[in-house]
Amino acid sequence: VQLQASGGGLVQAGGSLRLSCAASGFTSDYYSIGWFRQAPGKEREGVSCISRSGGSRYTADSVKGRFTISRDNAKNTVYLQMNSLKPEDTAVYYCAADTRRSAWSSVISGVGMDYWGKGTQVTVSS
Repeated sequence: VQLQASGGGLVQAGGSLRLSCAASGFTSDYYSIGWFRQAPGKEREGVSCISRSGGSRYTADSVKGRFTISRDNAKNTVYLQMNSLKPEDTAVYYCAADTRRSAWSSVISGVGMDYWGKGTQVTVSS
């Protein structure tokens, strides 16, 4: 099982980035995917999550209206479109998967995720 996050980089405030999370090796095609981030000295924060069908979505208040999560199940890929980036969005962004149909609250918090990918750095300069 592998989750490969990509798309991070350095961008000026107000700019945009699109993160991708490519999933492979899952034995089940049912999994929710979430994006989480962690800045130096701060706790991990749930940014956005999406269920298998896309019918359930969560977006943190801190990014609502600026970030959009989507998924292409044919490509086994989940995207996080990040617009109007702010310096406070600077963090390492991780994608994670829940294959056990955990409670949605556990998915959002990250506790319910059973697979994590390596992070991708997002740096927003002022």
